[in-house]
Amino acid sequence: MRNCCEEAYNQEKGVVQHASFFTYFPGSEDWEYSFTHPAEWPLPGDERHQLSYTLPVLNAAEFPGSGAGLGDVSFHYRYQLLGSGSAPLAVSPRLSLFLPSGDSTGGRGLGGVAMQANLPVSVVLAPRWVTHLNAGGTLAPAAQNELGDTSSITGFNLGQSFVWLAHPSFNVLLETAWTGEGSVAGEDQTGFAHELFLSPAIRWAHDFDNGLQIVPGAGYAVGVGPSEGNRDWVFYLSFEHPFGHSR
Repeated sequence: MRNCCEEAYNQEKGVVQHASFFTYFPGSEDWEYSFTHPAEWPLPGDERHQLSYTLPVLNAAEFPGSGAGLGDVSFHYRYQLLGSGSAPLAVSPRLSLFLPSGDSTGGRGLGGVAMQANLPVSVVLAPRWVTHLNAGGTLAPAAQNELGDTSSITGFNLGQSFVWLAHPSFNVLLETAWTGEGSVAGEDQTGFAHELFLSPAIRWAHDFDNGLQIVPGAGYAVGVGPSEGNRDWVFYLSFEHPFGHSR
């Protein structure tokens, strides 16, 4: 569960969600934490339009002395183009803006503004089976490396997940995530690397009488192909609760 596959369901009216992801990379002892607040915030009068922002904190062990610190803060806009949480097919494209708040010399940021587009599609395959598909791209027109070299770089992502709704409060997931990421190799010079991971995961829900729902999750990402030998632990935690009028 590498947070690769967004579900194409905007948040329902009168409900707000806050989500956290934590990824630990045992091989390098790096870790990444991100907090999205809110996960989706519907605009007044039309929940098809939703906004959110993400605050990341990273520790890049490959950069000695860098330590942990803030990454590139991002702002997101999603539009429910088709369907909803109860529809057999849903489509909800997203646009994101990344600000260079992270230190690129310490491996915690791109060193420049970046833009990302992602297209999530969710399909109900059977009463207890759902799949989510994602395709997207990222552009950083003036990214920097740790030496201060600058170049334009691009990235691409593809993701697919199967979700078994084993119980109304318990899901089993299998996600596949491919990324192709550009990097600054020198002044006006770029490199490109691929990653491919398979991630079995579980998540479960706790519902409270006041409308609060807490959803923890855990997964283990296994690298295959260009990422063979890599292993990551992924943990997820979300809080969903009513705001304003009741549900």
